[in-house]
Amino acid sequence: MAKKAMDDLLKRRMSATQQASELQATDEAYAKLFREIPPEANVRICNLLLDKLIAFSSADIGFKPYTQAQLEAFAEQLKEEGLMVRIIVRPIAGTDHYEILAGHNRAAAARLAGWTEIPAEIVDADDARAIVIATSTNLIQRQNLSVVERGKAYRALLEAKSRQGQRFDLMQHSTSGDNRPMLGSGTSGETRQRYSARALVAEFFGVTEYEIRKAVKLTYLIPELASILEASPKQLNLACADLMADYDPESQQVFIEMCRNESYPLNKAAMKYIASKCPPPSAKCQDMYAAWREARARAEKRLTALPKKISFDRKQFAPYLDGRSDKEIEALFLEFLRERVR
Repeated sequence: MAKKAMDDLLKRRMSATQQASELQATDEAYAKLFREIPPEANVRICNLLLDKLIAFSSADIGFKPYTQAQLEAFAEQLKEEGLMVRIIVRPIAGTDHYEILAGHNRAAAARLAGWTEIPAEIVDADDARAIVIATSTNLIQRQNLSVVERGKAYRALLEAKSRQGQRFDLMQHSTSGDNRPMLGSGTSGETRQRYSARALVAEFFGVTEYEIRKAVKLTYLIPELASILEASPKQLNLACADLMADYDPESQQVFIEMCRNESYPLNKAAMKYIASKCPPPSAKCQDMYAAWREARARAEKRLTALPKKISFDRKQFAPYLDGRSDKEIEALFLEFLRERVR
């Protein structure tokens, strides 16, 4: 067999394997989360016009598209090698358009490459299955996702399970007082009978429940703060972001200016002080600024204060100490100072 024919055969086999792997992974995720076999779906394979495709909009799954540079490189790869794995879409009722479930970057790169059509797998999926396909493919394949992107994907999965009549136990905001999901109030018997949705998601994706809870909490940050967290961790670290997420969107606006203040970077100690003076979920803007100024003043005072303890290098004084203990050295030093000030 000619080398080109062999290469084409290997590519087709690889493509089929990757496609099967992608679909199998989403079915496994669905079965794990909903504890049932995914409903049998009518699957069709064909080429679809790119202008008939729209981005996934059934839930906020949070994934950011590739950068322009990444898409351009991907487009060049498509021109040379073609598409290895078909995109996955579902039909939009009453239209001739399709919602992309997996393959947003593939579709965008294909447009850049000058394609008008793209190979697609059309799946008849309800919202729950569509969300599982849209989130699990990215969570499994994309290793460089930010914590906010992962949080939004986890949250979409958990909310999909909640809508299926299951217990939704993301987290407990004892101080938040807003409309965020609270810990379920089921009896101990119900708890034994039902797996925690968060535990199921954690087990499937190989993370801890704590990681999921923290990531989901960060999805309650307003977009401006989420952007600062992802782009400039020195301006906003995870510890501070976690505390900010307890506040309502209006109160969070105050933190934008605090994060961008280069002369006094916001740190966890200052955030905890603000939270103690202005408990979440809601606080007046002027009160939060006042607490911030107080936190800065307290920090500056600590920096200028004399240390409570004085330390010396024992090696330098060894010839004069004769093996004395620390307490004996302290008494000797005090006696010396008393003699000096007389």
